[in-house]
Order: sequence, then structure tokens, then C-alpha cells
Amino acid sequence: MVSIVVHDLLAAGPRLLSSDSNTEEPVVPWNIDTVVSELREARGRTKRVIQAGNRRAPLPSPEKLQQAIQGIYASLFPRHAGAFDHSDEGIAFFVGNTLNAALHILLDQVRREHAFVDETRASHESSLSAEEIVTAFSRELPQIYELLESDIRAAYEGDPSAKSTEEVLLSFPGIKAIVHHRVAHALHLLGSPVVARIIAELAHSQTGIDIHPGAKIGGSFFIDHGTGVVIGETAVIGQRVRIYQAVTLGAKRFSVDEGGALVKGEPRHPIVEDDVVIYAGATILGRITIGRGSSIGGNIWLTRSVPPNSNVVQAQARTETFDHGSGI
Repeated sequence: MVSIVVHDLLAAGPRLLSSDSNTEEPVVPWNIDTVVSELREARGRTKRVIQAGNRRAPLPSPEKLQQAIQGIYASLFPRHAGAFDHSDEGIAFFVGNTLNAALHILLDQVRREHAFVDETRASHESSLSAEEIVTAFSRELPQIYELLESDIRAAYEGDPSAKSTEEVLLSFPGIKAIVHHRVAHALHLLGSPVVARIIAELAHSQTGIDIHPGAKIGGSFFIDHGTGVVIGETAVIGQRVRIYQAVTLGAKRFSVDEGGALVKGEPRHPIVEDDVVIYAGATILGRITIGRGSSIGGNIWLTRSVPPNSNVVQAQARTETFDHGSGI
């Protein structure tokens, strides 16, 4: 009966005349003051502790960081991202204004991280201020650009369906994910892991590719198709590595301390050396090494290291017929 009454209230939209006008206001079936009060009490009972010097500090904003990423992307690839005047002067003007705005947004978000998470900075042994982090990050942008150009070239050369590097840059989900990762990884190393993780998750939500910002990835990296790819925090990937959709570079087990809490930061993900190809659906777990030049077949489950130039495939099913008792 209650559900019918609520449904009828919402469907019919009963109205109540306000005291000071003829305007009708909707009558709602909930008591907002009660809900607000109970939520406040629930927050007071929670065991989660905000590790903060200032509990009232605003938190980093995914929406603002998306704006920052868009500005950084446009600054790295201005001809593909909004610059109308393609002369040298026009490009320089566009990049200067766009990048300056993006870095100001990024600075504000790193400041927010430092204001509410003091322990994060200590755990990464970084004493850099927000201003120092963003300044150092800005100086790494030329190197990030060169890495991304190698990734774009690897995607174009590794995918027969790609008609141009412009198509790769503008439409390939693997490139979008690696753009976010190159930015997030630099910020992670400089001492802004929360902002870096948010940037990584923006790419994850848009592409289905989950790369932890702590993962170390060499140049000319290509993720083909990409949906379902997972690359863990301590993974190390060499040069010219190519992986396909649904590949996992994950952890086999998690160490715990005397109190039963997970030990953070230990190497627990695979090392993939140069020139390795990992095909769709392969799952590679633990701190193992995939030797240089190896090929890992689709749907493989691998928890042991393999030497260079290995070719790992699924076992072939064997059948044998026995005629007139032969072989028995």
C-alpha cells in the first residue's frame, strides 16, 4: 500500500499553494531535514578517517582535471585540437594561452590534493610544493610529446586498418588512454598520486582501458582495440610492446603485515621486456618477466617467467584412435 501511495504522489504531482503567492509548489513524500540529519549521523559513525590537515579543504575535481587534460592535449597537438591559425606565430599563441590555462587548473587541483592528503606526500617521499610539481611537470611536456609521437607511430604501423596517423590520434582508444597515462605517470612520480589516479580513471571510464599511473611504460607502446586491458601499479613495460584487448598485467598475491593490512608499493606486477606481443585475453600475473621478443598467445594464463624469444600458446588437444586394439 505504501509503494502505491508514493507512486500516486509522484505521478499525480499534488500541489501546495505557497503562503505568499498563487504559485503552486510540489508536495514531496520525503522529509529532507530528516534525511540530512541521518546522513550527518552516519558520517559521524563511519570508521573511515579523512587524512587531512584541513577537513574543510575542497577535494580535487574530476571535472576540472578533465578540462586540464583537454588543454594539455590541445597544447601537445594544437593542429588537431582547435588551433585555427596554423602559422608558427599562430600555433605559439594558441599553445601559450591554452597551456597556461590548463596549468593553472592543474595547479589548483594539486593544491587541493596537498591540502587534504598530507600522508600521500609522505608515502611518496616528495616534499615538492604544488607549484614545484606543476612547474616540473611543464618542463617534462616535450619529453611526453616525443613519447606520444612514438606511440602514435607504433599504432599506425601496427594496425593495417589505420589510414593515417591523424586517424590514430583522433580516434584510437589506446592512444587516448596512453595520453592520459603519460600525463598521470609524470604527476605520480612528482608526488601528486591522487590527481594522477583521477586522470587515469578519466581515461578508464572513456576507453575501458585501466592503467595505473604508477606503471612504467616505454616508448612505441600500442594497445590495439583496448577494451578490458588492465595494467597494474608496479608493471614495467619496455620499448615497442604491443598488447590487445582484455590483457591483464596483474598481481598474483598480496603481502600483508603483522596486523593483516595489505603492504603497499611492493613490486607485484609483471615485467614485459622490449618487442613483446601479448594477444587478446592473456592474463599474466605476479612479478615475473616476459623475455624480450616473446609472443604470448590469446587466453593464456601465465604465472611463470619466460625467456627471450619465447612463443607461448595454448596446449593443443590431442586425439588418438585405437583400431583393433592398437596402442592398448
